[in-house]
Amino acid sequence: MRAIGIILAGGNNHRMKELSKKRAIAAMPIAGSYRSIDFALSNMSNSHVNKVAVFTQYNARSLNEHLSSSKWWDFGRKQGGLYVFTPTQTADNSFWYRGTADAIYQNLSFLRDSHEPYVIIASGDGVYKMDYNRILEYHIDKKADITVVYKEMPGDVKVDRFGVLRMNEDSRIVDFEEKPVVAKTNTISCGIYVIRRRQLIEFIEKCAEEDRHDFVSDVIIRYRDQKKIYGFRLDTYWKNIATVKDYYQTNMDFLKEDVRDYFFNTHPDIYSKVDDLPPAKYNVGANIQNSLISSGCIINGTVEDSVLFKKVFVGNNCHIKNSIILNDVYIGDNTHIENCIIESRGTIRANSYYRGEDGIEVVLERGDRFML
Repeated sequence: MRAIGIILAGGNNHRMKELSKKRAIAAMPIAGSYRSIDFALSNMSNSHVNKVAVFTQYNARSLNEHLSSSKWWDFGRKQGGLYVFTPTQTADNSFWYRGTADAIYQNLSFLRDSHEPYVIIASGDGVYKMDYNRILEYHIDKKADITVVYKEMPGDVKVDRFGVLRMNEDSRIVDFEEKPVVAKTNTISCGIYVIRRRQLIEFIEKCAEEDRHDFVSDVIIRYRDQKKIYGFRLDTYWKNIATVKDYYQTNMDFLKEDVRDYFFNTHPDIYSKVDDLPPAKYNVGANIQNSLISSGCIINGTVEDSVLFKKVFVGNNCHIKNSIILNDVYIGDNTHIENCIIESRGTIRANSYYRGEDGIEVVLERGDRFML
């Protein structure tokens, strides 16, 4: 492969509310058995990008544990490898990452020590499949300085939290506005970029000299008139999980047969770290309808249109509907849960009732499950 990969996975987002208090967004569980970052890592591996760096920062413990071995995504050390970089205090620098450009600058030796001519930059909170070779070929054909992957969003979707762009008839970006108050178009950046490695080093060094820290604002937007920046259209499934609503909807999408087939029954595959857990167990009285049940679960009640992650126990006479139950949750008998996200390692006491009335309710419950 002619490119190395960088995955930006260090940020936090208040729009995820309680869900991001103990984990990075890139470590959010997806589709029963995956983490958000698995999709970008799998895309890198499937595209034969053999050398990939992940920049972590906020609440990085669980994410770093997930990335502790590169074998799950088939990154071989002899041909490249998976590198995890966290902010490090040095004689010259005592800052945490102050932005995406600063994160790259603090690890600029990774770029300087590499030999591949191109860099593919992706975020760790996108759920999608993509062959990065297609973007790279497009980038080379256009003789572009930077290529930005974009997606046309439906007209009823609010895009004020994305970068919104406009292009001319040749797909060259002529306008790029980050998180506009009023968006002029529904064409958004997916947070995936291709750039020549030496060009990226020059941009990042220039940002550091001028005390600028953000890759989008201080590189793409600032140089859009001076450099050839093109858009590459993504016309397949793509979701960003930066809000509770989008996180919920993304998981619910995996209950649709076409989405499941696209990700799990269509080549190439999506990979993740595998836990040594027994298969799900359905006891007498269990009733499952259109749901994803992960390994290690024990089900005694009714589960409808829901996603249950690993090691969830559902007691007798329980009814779970339109909900997401994260890892290692105990749900006591006679409990009703509807339109909710139950945080991991929680204990829902018997005879509890939770129902999201105005949107999705995030439930955090702690307790000694052995005394129920």
